[in-house]
Amino acid sequence: MFNTASFRRIELLFCRKGNSCNEMGKKRLISKQIEFFYTRASEETRLDKGMGVFEFARIKTLIEKYLTPSSAKIVDVGGGPGKYSEWLARKGHSVSLVDPVPKHIELAKRRAGALKNKFHARLGEARNLDYPDNLADLVILHGPLYHLQNKEDREKAIAEAKRVIRPGGIVLGFSINYTASTLVGLLQGLIHREAFFKMCTEELTTGFHNPPDDFPWLLVEAYYHRPEELKEEFEGQGLKCLNIHAVEGMAWLDKDYFSNMSGEKSKRTLLELIEITENDMNLLSFSPHMMIASRKDG
Repeated sequence: MFNTASFRRIELLFCRKGNSCNEMGKKRLISKQIEFFYTRASEETRLDKGMGVFEFARIKTLIEKYLTPSSAKIVDVGGGPGKYSEWLARKGHSVSLVDPVPKHIELAKRRAGALKNKFHARLGEARNLDYPDNLADLVILHGPLYHLQNKEDREKAIAEAKRVIRPGGIVLGFSINYTASTLVGLLQGLIHREAFFKMCTEELTTGFHNPPDDFPWLLVEAYYHRPEELKEEFEGQGLKCLNIHAVEGMAWLDKDYFSNMSGEKSKRTLLELIEITENDMNLLSFSPHMMIASRKDG
């Protein structure tokens, strides 16, 4: 049985030389700005309110498209405080969560402790996963693709996911669309603020997201992908792209989105719209988030 104890034994056996588990616990694994952002932010409750409620439901639907019906070995990389890991563990899967933010690991361990089928949570980061080759059936990259601004770092994270996955296994990667801020800016009138427009221009032309000082509530430093670029990064590491899915799709542009998502008939219409358009490459840029599904062949 591949369970929490199994993951702990693997952790003890496969921590890299010169970078022990204890050392990793003391060393900052991400930039100071990103760690501060998530230590201050309420990531543990983000998926329980507003747009986060629908994001959580939609991402679960997308992950289920690639889940095996029986118990799978899953590594949740950048899994934050463990909401997705908890859901997967409740479904009977054997899950290990890795995240570089100490606050997230503390919260995830508390969440795991309340479960009968516990998941394992440990401090670590995507470019240097402490798991053996060909271990997991599914690897989920939640935050690394947008919190690693340098392409070389993202490539390392994808290569590590490929190494850890078994032949025939699936790697799912979530990214932010290069149009995301611009669409929000247009809908909310922020595009006419000089600093916000300058930020959007940078994202649209280079992919780099760096929030202006006068918008402290925006996501910390990140990288926003073009759909075709996301595919190229995965295929460049030898993974076969199975599909790219829109997370929110165009449905969130509905001017009465929240009230319509609360009504049975109107919600059904919006979900059907998402399903019809979720893989249309011409429409992917209308979705703030994307999920790439890839497979390790051979």
